[in-house]
Amino acid sequence: MKHDTDFDSKQQPELQAIANTIRALAEKRQGNSLALLALLRTLEQLHREIQEGVFQASLPDNRQALYALLKDIEEEGGWPYIDRMKLRSLLVNLSDTFSPTNNPESEQQA
Repeated sequence: MKHDTDFDSKQQPELQAIANTIRALAEKRQGNSLALLALLRTLEQLHREIQEGVFQASLPDNRQALYALLKDIEEEGGWPYIDRMKLRSLLVNLSDTFSPTNNPESEQQA
């Protein structure tokens, strides 16, 4: 296992560049739910590949390294997780969108 004790994500320009690129892609696709969904699926797949591949292979093999990893997780914001929108939340958003008070057609008929 290779353990880099000097790692600080704030000092990693590559990660910032990737984050900026993803933000730009999301902005470019604003209003296009299918394109944004494809972006989210890609991010989730990358997350899974990294977690199940190189991350698991690099997990600590001694107590000191495990302690350092757990300390970093605690101090820097927890375990990375990509949350999926619940179907119920999606349906609530849809019902709000198509409610009579938000529907211009219902105002025209009244």
